[in-house]
Amino acid sequence: MKVLKKNSLPEGFVYLDEMIPAAQYEIRYFSENNFTGSRVDGYKAPLAIFSQVGAKALKAVSDDLARKGYILRIYDAYRPQKAVDDFVSWSKDAADIKMKEQYYPKLDKRNLFKLGFIAKKSGHTRGGTIDLTLAYAKTGVLVDMGSPYDFFGEISYYNTSLISKTQHTNRKILKDAMTKHGFKPYSKEWWHFTLIKEPFPSKYFNFDVE
Repeated sequence: MKVLKKNSLPEGFVYLDEMIPAAQYEIRYFSENNFTGSRVDGYKAPLAIFSQVGAKALKAVSDDLARKGYILRIYDAYRPQKAVDDFVSWSKDAADIKMKEQYYPKLDKRNLFKLGFIAKKSGHTRGGTIDLTLAYAKTGVLVDMGSPYDFFGEISYYNTSLISKTQHTNRKILKDAMTKHGFKPYSKEWWHFTLIKEPFPSKYFNFDVE
């Protein structure tokens, strides 16, 4: 299904699929398969939008990894502030735990901010943070990272002792490619990287993903 783009992005932003067409795009917050269990406010299309500076750096990452037989799978890029506010509202509804088993089985959802898994002010909203993983270029199958995207728990910490040597190696392949091209990893989420030289380091945007 071809998604029609609105194409009225603020200056300095681009659609990632136009820069990196080889990547897979699974925009979880457009779907119900995310930790809230419903489409998140501000996601009107399953598109990845990113700062142009970040997109160029990510294209270099993609090119490097392609030579090793990998493609990127992108889960989330730019995120509107209204989506972050939606997460805050969701966290306050203690009765809504329909996605607990899949995404945060051992944690109380009210503590997800305090534990650093969700932020009330996010680098995603500045267009400088990306959530992604690797897939094999030949098959499109995901590389085994030891825990799924957006799983809130110690197994998602980059240096966890809960995963195998092979899974650690896979995480390192992604991390090394990202850091080489100017991204900073986040120790509690192996899939989360922020551009060190962000073009909008203190600006939080609120335009829809559409």
